[in-house]
Amino acid sequence: MSSVFCDAPVAWQISFQDPATSFIVGLINLHHDIIFFITVIIIFILWVFGKTLVDFRQSDTNLFPRKITHGTFLEIVWTLVPCWILVLIAFPSFSLLYSMDEYVQPSITLKAIGHQWYWSYEYSDYNVSDTTPLIFDSYIIPTDELESGQIRLLEVDNRVVLPINTPVRILITAADVIHSWGVPSLGVKCDAVPGRLNMVTTTIEREGIFFGQCSELCGTNHGFIPIVIEGVSLENYSEWLQSKCLEE
Repeated sequence: MSSVFCDAPVAWQISFQDPATSFIVGLINLHHDIIFFITVIIIFILWVFGKTLVDFRQSDTNLFPRKITHGTFLEIVWTLVPCWILVLIAFPSFSLLYSMDEYVQPSITLKAIGHQWYWSYEYSDYNVSDTTPLIFDSYIIPTDELESGQIRLLEVDNRVVLPINTPVRILITAADVIHSWGVPSLGVKCDAVPGRLNMVTTTIEREGIFFGQCSELCGTNHGFIPIVIEGVSLENYSEWLQSKCLEE
């Protein structure tokens, strides 16, 4: 699967990447709703400023500027309206926060470990032997080794492959300093802290290649430890898993 025209950032992009989970869809909708409220509030405040400058300024055309210093009704309005706006924003935001913490029985567990400067992954559900899980490292592909269609600074030598429409639990930690495992299209961002195991759950809802990067400053090569998730069908996932186990 070529990584061209997939879920990767583009130059001067100011919009969201295409969502691949229901959670990021909720985040995008919440963002748009809040932007609507912010736009209305900014327009109203600018109108009030303009009105104030015009009505309360003495000039040749306005010899008797207004001298209103207090208005009980206005005080009540501009106190209650922001409260109602905050309440309207709170309901969807709290529901999203709770949905992040909602535990779903996972079908697959993936462990991601941050290093200076690469990620290592462990599929502990599939042991080649009684003691050895499926483990591999994922390094950035240097610019001079990129093939046609691969994206500079985002492509890795070993992608994480996950099936779509399957609950996945991701356990995240670090081996040296604090990193952060984030994939915008999945709506996932979680700190990787040495000595601590953090957990996120996600369900990829469509096939694609989803790019992410370390989102916590971790050293000189912080910008060179990308994350690549490949969402595939369950059949293709089984084939990939068998080939990986044979390599091990």
